[in-house]
Amino acid sequence: MAIAAVTGGTAVLASWVTSRGSAQAARIQAEIAARSQRAERLRESRRTAYLELIEQTHRMGELYWEISATLRLPGSDDRTATLTELHDREVAEYAKIRRCTRVVELEGPPSAAAAALSLQKATGPFYAAVKQELAGEGDGREAFDVAYRPFWAALETFVDAARDAHQRAEASGADA
Repeated sequence: MAIAAVTGGTAVLASWVTSRGSAQAARIQAEIAARSQRAERLRESRRTAYLELIEQTHRMGELYWEISATLRLPGSDDRTATLTELHDREVAEYAKIRRCTRVVELEGPPSAAAAALSLQKATGPFYAAVKQELAGEGDGREAFDVAYRPFWAALETFVDAARDAHQRAEASGADA
């Protein structure tokens, strides 16, 4: 009878140890899966934010080409009216690029956020040139044309920063 009791006790103890180990392993596995899902959601939200900013920058670039073509026309009331309309669109598109920049700043990392802010600021000379032209305060066309190179360079810098951040996140499987 004593042997049966010891054997039964050992079986109960072994079962208890096994179930505790299984429960702990399951909890650890669930924590790892949850961390992995959070990291994947962060990577995807960052990627979406980066792509939206890039797309909005290209829309701004297309608008800048329209403005540039208008600036090349001879001065007239029609040119001024068209330029005023394009300037209004520029302001609306700027609001979108500003929103995209804020999302990148929120999502991070700091290197991509800083590059996004620089890209947003690179739109300033275009705005100033159109305002200058509409106010009749000099040659806004020349100032407008000079703004292209820094604008596209800022986009390239942002794309590089975003790509680096995304690749670091992919490589580490966590926040980058």
